[in-house]
Amino acid sequence: MPDLSPNPSSGGPTETSGGAPASGSSVYWVFMGPKGLRSGWRIAIFLGICTVLIAGLNSFRPLRDFLRSLSVKGALTPVATLVSEVLSVLTLLAAAWIMTRIERRTFRDYGLPFAEAFGKRFWQGALLGFAMLSLLLAAIAAFHGFSLAGLAISGSAAARYGFLWALAFLMTGVFEDFSFRGYLQATLGEGIGFWPAALILAVIFGALHLSNPGEAIFGSVMAGSFGLVSAFSLWRTGNLWLSIAMHMSWDWGETYFYGTPDSGMTATGHLLNSSFHGAKWLTGGTVGPEGSWLVFPTLVVWALAIHFFFPARPAAAAK
Repeated sequence: MPDLSPNPSSGGPTETSGGAPASGSSVYWVFMGPKGLRSGWRIAIFLGICTVLIAGLNSFRPLRDFLRSLSVKGALTPVATLVSEVLSVLTLLAAAWIMTRIERRTFRDYGLPFAEAFGKRFWQGALLGFAMLSLLLAAIAAFHGFSLAGLAISGSAAARYGFLWALAFLMTGVFEDFSFRGYLQATLGEGIGFWPAALILAVIFGALHLSNPGEAIFGSVMAGSFGLVSAFSLWRTGNLWLSIAMHMSWDWGETYFYGTPDSGMTATGHLLNSSFHGAKWLTGGTVGPEGSWLVFPTLVVWALAIHFFFPARPAAAAK
């Protein structure tokens, strides 16, 4: 039986003296490549495992009822978001762990070295994501499209909500970035190349945002564009912690700190009262600031910041 592992040390399929696979079947090459089972089939297995695990969670009625009890109609709440995202992360990591057993790899190979969690790259990403959101809102305010109107909460309530939202969006960052720039990026990139894979996954990432209430096509395009910026940070640093933290602090800034809509959704427990005024192209309308046309130049500045602050790695390390 051929080794299904993509690990280069497995050596791939054995060939006969005529250069054909030892199996003697052309069907073999549909499933197997030089490094074992082809990327597309491994992705199908991964997605199949995720589907089974998600279906199992969804079929557990007490869990569904518990999540429903935490929700507030028409608004995000930190505890409901945190619990939901933790379950999503655990499901995702469980599926990826199964793939590490099948492929004889580690989470580092998928861009998530746990030993580097909350290291230098993480805190750099947290600062960068919040700075880029603040730059965007400052630009909208310069055109008289955004204003602040004091604190919505203060004291212990502000600290509690700030902490809970930070945890919730850390889980969001891990889930979304590892989903699209972790296992899928590593595996699809092995088959078709890093940047073709990044482009395909960014399109899918943006399209999925259309399912959010209040989201618009332009907002989903900008979400997909962020996916490319995130992929660029992975390309430059070699892991996802910078990207996860950028994602976390952007969402935290929108939802909690500035109190703006986030991908069309508003939340309870935000620190500042804020409002938008003016044309939809400027403010983003119901989508929130990421639906503003000023997001695109902000993303360009963001990519330039990554370019200058995080130099390209040596070719051998980037492979």
